Amino acid sequence: MSRTNFDQLLEAGCHFGHLRRKWNPAMAPYIFMERNGIHIIDLHKTVAKIDEAAEALKQIAKSGKKILFVSTKKQAKDIIAEKATSIGMPYVTERWPGGMLTNFPTIRKAVKKMANIDKLMADGTFANLSKRELLQITRQRAKLEKNLGSIADLTRLPSALFVVDVLKENIAVREANRLGIPVFAMVDTNSDPNDIDFVIPANDDAKDSIEVVLNACCQAIAEGLEERKAEKADEKAAAEQAEEVAEKPRRTRRARKEEAPAAAKEEAPAATEAPEAE
Repeated sequence: MSRTNFDQLLEAGCHFGHLRRKWNPAMAPYIFMERNGIHIIDLHKTVAKIDEAAEALKQIAKSGKKILFVSTKKQAKDIIAEKATSIGMPYVTERWPGGMLTNFPTIRKAVKKMANIDKLMADGTFANLSKRELLQITRQRAKLEKNLGSIADLTRLPSALFVVDVLKENIAVREANRLGIPVFAMVDTNSDPNDIDFVIPANDDAKDSIEVVLNACCQAIAEGLEERKAEKADEKAAAEQAEEVAEKPRRTRRARKEEAPAAAKEEAPAATEAPEAE
């Protein structure tokens, strides 16, 4: 069953591409026609590509790996933050920190610095600082939170990137390509799809269009997470059952050992009775 239908995408305006003079010829296979100088995206292909991407994202989530959502454009920021938070995935909606993937250990240090500031504030270490010093530290903490707060739980490189507007987020795409991290992306008619592993041809400027595509993908991720949870619960139940089965013979052997000395004691007096004198 398809995760989105043609009518939903049409209603959200996913079919509106860019002006013909701004197009990228590599997007030709996904363009249905041109109307009033604007390219119209083939939504039948969009539906198929959403299903393909959603299934792959579901499997990544099911295996317990992280997917990093990236979009710093105004129209997508709030939607990305809301959807990624609802499924417990990290996201970047402010400035992309250069080298975030290729120089990941440095980014982790900055995140740890933020955690250390919180710790020192909580245990009262900063109580003796002057107002000015405290203000500087508070500002530094706020800046770190704004840029890196949403990736604080990302302790290792993500297993995939989901990008809205690959033209604007070209640095993130290049870093992922360099490290062999698969990229899922909404790709408009003015962008190059060649560096994207899972292309979703769609209007990446309209809020409704971004939301309908993200809804389908995040729903698939949520399903993957639920299946993982169910599998873990089944594994735990199976392990407990196996332990119980293995414990039964142990209990029986233990009972036999306990019974043996008691039986030996009962037999002992009879064996050691002295023979009656004639």
